[in-house]
Amino acid sequence: MNSKHNQYPEGEALHRSLSARYRSATVWQGLFFSALVIAVLSLAALLYNVIDGAFGYVAFDYKNDPAEFTAKPLDDLSQEELLAILKANLSSGAYTKLENEKPMEKRSRSVLYTLVLERLVQIDTKETWSMTDSFLRSAEIKAEVAKKYPGAKLEFRSWLTPVFLTTPMSSKAEFAGVRTAILGSLWMVGIAILFALPIGTGAAIYLQEYAGKNFINRVIQTNINNLAGVPSIVYGMLGLAIFVRTFEPFTSGSMFGITDSNGRTILSAGLTMGILVLPLIIINAQEAIKAVPDSLRQAAFGVGATRWQTVWHHVLPNALPGILTGSILAVSRAIGETAPLIVVGASTFISIDPDGPFSKFTALPIQVYQWTTRAQSEFHAIAASAIIVLLILLLTLNATAVLLRNRVQRKY
Repeated sequence: MNSKHNQYPEGEALHRSLSARYRSATVWQGLFFSALVIAVLSLAALLYNVIDGAFGYVAFDYKNDPAEFTAKPLDDLSQEELLAILKANLSSGAYTKLENEKPMEKRSRSVLYTLVLERLVQIDTKETWSMTDSFLRSAEIKAEVAKKYPGAKLEFRSWLTPVFLTTPMSSKAEFAGVRTAILGSLWMVGIAILFALPIGTGAAIYLQEYAGKNFINRVIQTNINNLAGVPSIVYGMLGLAIFVRTFEPFTSGSMFGITDSNGRTILSAGLTMGILVLPLIIINAQEAIKAVPDSLRQAAFGVGATRWQTVWHHVLPNALPGILTGSILAVSRAIGETAPLIVVGASTFISIDPDGPFSKFTALPIQVYQWTTRAQSEFHAIAASAIIVLLILLLTLNATAVLLRNRVQRKY
């Protein structure tokens, strides 16, 4: 027996119903598209703001006249001529220190040129301008420089250069680089992934394949989900208490005979970051394992396979692409964190490259933070350049993980 409410609309009522549904669909489509546009514009604004600070006009002068050291223009000097100038004008102590860091004869012309500018000529930056101002107010800027700094030179500069990538930290923004910070970030992320990925994957396998549905396991699962949202500064305090202080004989390397270090090493930072990303890896690995069809498990059990054989030969190979995706998210969070590193003891100024897990260290986010707090505009420019380097490093690591994931997908 059909009631009036069960009848489909007909005629004019059907047309009105269809029109209403299409209008609703159009409105929702517009809202979703608006959300996409806002997201794209936000990202574009962020990237433009960073790039805007990394390029632009710079007004500078020399504290010492280059003619005091050579009759030729500095740009025309060869590698041998630059080396001779440094030998003749640097103090014996300063030259020996540079020689001990790396033999001067093995340094490139660009590095020697930078040393001449930094140690002898000494650039004095008067003012910097953003890329937008440099393009839109070029004539006005040139007139301003001619009036305020009559002896200064004005040039359009890219603060992001190959020398910037291969130079360690310096107290002068014109000569500061991010080599030490890049190596520190890579060491830290490597230790974090080596620590967190096997532990997180193992925990996910147990929770998903072995753990029963009892009260204790539900409490563990709930706490793992909550830990993924804990502020990163809390993990920094945990790392300070456990790795820097409690396990200092291990993290400082003293139990291995290293005596010139304390617990504030790159090993402590990497382990702290490993704990920070561990909940993310567990949750993503669980979801990847959960997505494997039960039919594979039942088929394996049906031919006599044990649970471990089923997990190792069938579940893990099919879940591995999803687990690698989780590692991408973990790397993305670990490489951009600053607060835990400050608490654990990252250096804000260090010019020595890390050569092992027990070295003192810094990281790219720390350098960006330190430079943005400085008052001089040239430090803001190199901070913008460091952000670009950080983004490129992050994209490179993520692309590597994606390639590995795709290769695993093709294999299995």
